Amino acid sequence: MPELPEVETTRRGLAPLVEQCWIERVQIRQRQLRWPVAGEFEQLPGRKLLSLQRRAKWLVWRFEHGSLLWHLGMSGSFRGWERPPVAGPHDHLDLEIRGGRTIRYTDPRRFGAVLWQPGDDPESHPRLAGLGPEPLQGAFDGDCLWRKSRGRRSSVKQFIMDGAVVVGVGNIYAAEALFSAGIHPRRAAGRVSRIRYAVLAKAIRDTLGRALEVGGTSLRDFTVGDGTPGYFGQELKVYGKAGKPCPACRRTLKGAVIGQRATVWCPGCQR
Repeated sequence: MPELPEVETTRRGLAPLVEQCWIERVQIRQRQLRWPVAGEFEQLPGRKLLSLQRRAKWLVWRFEHGSLLWHLGMSGSFRGWERPPVAGPHDHLDLEIRGGRTIRYTDPRRFGAVLWQPGDDPESHPRLAGLGPEPLQGAFDGDCLWRKSRGRRSSVKQFIMDGAVVVGVGNIYAAEALFSAGIHPRRAAGRVSRIRYAVLAKAIRDTLGRALEVGGTSLRDFTVGDGTPGYFGQELKVYGKAGKPCPACRRTLKGAVIGQRATVWCPGCQR
């Protein structure tokens, strides 16, 4: 599933193509995604897109009368075309920009979502309300994690993947950040010290920041806005490498399922 770096990479690729542009026409070939495409999508022609923002893993298309909230699901992606090819079976939505450009949304698994929030506060939508801080912004730090973790018995890996705690730390980035911080993923969140949370918060920022620099993690279904894959996958130290030597101490990496998600750790480096 595209995570925060992939979604932010997508936003950065799309923004120059759509911001401050007028919607000329829209086309819906498949209305049923994770939920039915918001009816307001069809009312966008004649409207000007003011800005394209991101909150957690949602792309927020802001118009004067409200915001389109777009989630990529597990396999969603956008491409911009001057002359779009004939639509394929997974090309579900088109946005035609005044002047000739077409933005096409493709989603083979149809787990994406296109919702609508009227007014000028997109974060009042139930899907955005109650989300935690952005990990690459100033409100997120070790003290924030430490305060929220008090009394928590769930694993620290599940804790940092909770969107109410901090947004955008998906399975891959949680495993990589915990390895960088030297924290065992099964350790109870409430038993991690304040000092170690400061180290973990920095590891989360560094891991996500590096992934953003190189375009996200190259998963089977994910491509960035120009159609090329992300390349952070080439730098993964532990995720998906159970049974291989630890890159730091050479001990064999262990793997298990934690909170229904596969994870990997080093029994020598993480405690």
